[in-house]
Amino acid sequence: MKKILSVVLALALLLALAACGTASAPSATEAPAATEAPAAETPAEEPAAKETITVGASSTPHAEILEQIKPILAEEGYDLEIVVFDDYVLPNTALEDGELDANYFQHTPYLNSFNASNGTHLVSAGLIHYEPFGLFGNGVSSLDEVAEGATILIPADDSNETRALLLLAQEGLITLPEDASAEKGVSHLDIVDAKGYNVVPVQADMVPSQLANSDAGTLAVINGNYALAAGLKVADALAVEDASGDAAQTYANIVAVREADKDSAKTQALVKALQSETVKNFIAETYNGAVVAIF
Repeated sequence: MKKILSVVLALALLLALAACGTASAPSATEAPAATEAPAAETPAEEPAAKETITVGASSTPHAEILEQIKPILAEEGYDLEIVVFDDYVLPNTALEDGELDANYFQHTPYLNSFNASNGTHLVSAGLIHYEPFGLFGNGVSSLDEVAEGATILIPADDSNETRALLLLAQEGLITLPEDASAEKGVSHLDIVDAKGYNVVPVQADMVPSQLANSDAGTLAVINGNYALAAGLKVADALAVEDASGDAAQTYANIVAVREADKDSAKTQALVKALQSETVKNFIAETYNGAVVAIF
C-alpha cells in the first residue's frame, strides 16, 4: 500500500513540473502596441464673401439681360441683385440716394434731361443696346389706312417725346421745324403741321394700355421695352425708327451710375459683363430685332 502511494505522489510531482515547463510568461520588455490618436482635422477655409452689386432696371428687356450676367459676375466675386422698377423716375432717384450701385433702363438724352430737372449727378458708364421705337395701330395694318383726325399717342417725357415726334416726321405724318433734332429736343407744341391728327402726349409706361383701350384707328409710338412687355412685335409695327440714322447712338440704352463711381471696380465689372458675347448672343436670339446690341 505504501509503495502504491509513493508511486502516485511521484507521478503527480512529474506532471506538475511538466506543466510549469511548457507555460511561457510574457517578456518584461514587450509592451502592448500603442494606439495612435487620430490627427486633428484642419478646419475648412471659409469662402470669401462676394460683394453685392445692386442694379435697378425695367423688367423687359433690361432685367432679363441682367439675369444672363449673374454667372459672369459671380466668377469675378460679385453677387448681382436686380431691383425691377416699372417707371422712369424711381430708378434714378434711388441711384442718386445710394440705394443702387447702378441702373439700366434709359438712354443718355433722358438721363441728361432728368439731371437738369432734378439736380442729380448721374452719368453714363457704357452703351449696351438700342431699342427701335415703333409706331403701332389699333385696327390699322398700314399707314395708308390712317384716317383723317386720328389720335396719335406719344410718350410725354422730354427725350422720348422728341424721339416719337421725329419718327412721326420721318413717316410724313407731321411736320416739325427744320432745325428739329434729338440734341436740341422738340415737343408737341413745336409741331408746325399736325396734318389733321390729334397728337396726345401720355406717360410713357401707359401708352400701350391706352392704345389697347382706344378707339379703332388710333396710333401710338411706343418705347421698345414697353412694346415688348405688352406683347407687341417690331415686325408688326407700321413704322420703325431709321436705324441708319443717329438714333442708334443717341438713344442707346446705358448703364448709369453716380459720377464718383464711374471708374469703380464694381462699375467696370458690370459694364464688361454687359458688353460680353454672352449678352450679344442672348439679345440676338431672344428679341428678334426689338433690341439690338450696340457694342
